[in-house]
Amino acid sequence: MPASSASRHSAPAVVIHGRGADRANAVAEAVRAEGGTAAVAIGDLSTDAGADAVAAAALADGPVDILVNNAGVYDHLSWTDATPELWASTYNTNVISGVRMVQRLVPQMRERGWGRVIQIGGGLASQPIAAQPHYNATLAARHNLAVSLARELKDSGVTSNVVSPGAILVDSVQELVTNIAPDHGWSGTWEQIERAAANDWVPNDIGRFGRPHEIAGAVAYLCSGYADYVSGATIRVDGGTIRSAF
Repeated sequence: MPASSASRHSAPAVVIHGRGADRANAVAEAVRAEGGTAAVAIGDLSTDAGADAVAAAALADGPVDILVNNAGVYDHLSWTDATPELWASTYNTNVISGVRMVQRLVPQMRERGWGRVIQIGGGLASQPIAAQPHYNATLAARHNLAVSLARELKDSGVTSNVVSPGAILVDSVQELVTNIAPDHGWSGTWEQIERAAANDWVPNDIGRFGRPHEIAGAVAYLCSGYADYVSGATIRVDGGTIRSAF
């Protein structure tokens, strides 16, 4: 959800962004089923035209107060296989797409004197691995731009922060882990397989993968009044995967 807005009269509480209508509409329907209000904005944020379309749709029913930049792509290519063209394409999608939305939505937040901007980053920003170097670098850029934006928004009432997830158990991750479990010797119940996979891939203090609602909880905190004094910060929600005191 790159963009969301607070409820104001008939304005949507959440604007769901996606490149495809089916998935975005499914998320919107899930929000409505829980009693929330949601609208959908379709567009490719890797282009200026797509970002214009998304911003226009997001603003159609009222101002946007909260921007969550989490649109992105990743793969598992190595230094040998990731071409310069792929580096550039990944940077455009993972970093500049967020910049486009900041430039289209944050000026109005600043004018109103309140807003929240949250980048979804990741631990590979600070502790990169050898694989997928182009992806690692884009995460570092997200963290960096969030702090720069926080300095830019000084005294404006708008804050900029980062939520940094660890490995999160979504449907595609569970399917992948289940399929490769025999090759890695992971067996037993799903809970046992998950613990073994987490230990081998992303060792952490909790011994499992994270859940989407745990990331949402950190985002919700940063959007609340409890986080009025939080600026340019990174909240890691990774079970302790990143081993750092700071």
